[in-house]
Amino acid sequence: MYHSVSDCRDDPYNVTVTPARLDRQLAWMAGRGLRGVSMRELLAARARGAEGGLVGLTFDDGYTDFVTRALPVLRRRGFTATVFVLPGRLGGENAWEPTGPRKPLLDVDGIRRAVAAGMEVASHGLTHLDLTRTTDQVLHTEVNDSRHRLAGIVGGDIEGFCYPYGRLDERAADAVRRAGYRYACAIDPGPVGSGDFALPRIHVGQADTSVRLELKRRLARSYGRALEAV
Repeated sequence: MYHSVSDCRDDPYNVTVTPARLDRQLAWMAGRGLRGVSMRELLAARARGAEGGLVGLTFDDGYTDFVTRALPVLRRRGFTATVFVLPGRLGGENAWEPTGPRKPLLDVDGIRRAVAAGMEVASHGLTHLDLTRTTDQVLHTEVNDSRHRLAGIVGGDIEGFCYPYGRLDERAADAVRRAGYRYACAIDPGPVGSGDFALPRIHVGQADTSVRLELKRRLARSYGRALEAV
């Protein structure tokens, strides 16, 4: 689980990695015979029993720097990824964060550039709300309208969803399932448990050197769950 890729050093939420660090992290994967792929590709391979050696790469929030900074690194390695975007904030900024730097978000052209480069575009809701605290109507709008808007932009089906802040409960998971998504990503699914609508992920940050990445991989395997960086 990545977020922003830039050289910005003001990072109060630990959501930024530099392009150089991202390149070293992807090189670490490649050096172990692993290939980064989108969640769509990973799940399709799993259905065929061919997921060995694949690692799902995700980028939350749909920052513009996914196209300008992350995409060139991914393409050099021959990797793909899923970028979770906010169609209710197209061309806007990360206004949901009360402090820290303002970062621009992808617009329609940026989303289409990501798709043209072979990346998967999926939904992060409309506006980055905590879905466990919304009304039923707002939950429905955030989940359903975001899927329809993105489908119109990319000209195809939107299979994936990512819960903002990684927070979910049974009500949110049910809303995502009913909206027609194929899968949904969380961080730690908590009481919702496992399954394709509560997929756990490992947070990756600027401090994650090869040693830390190896430790996270082993811990995730040992406990069968994703662990947030500390």
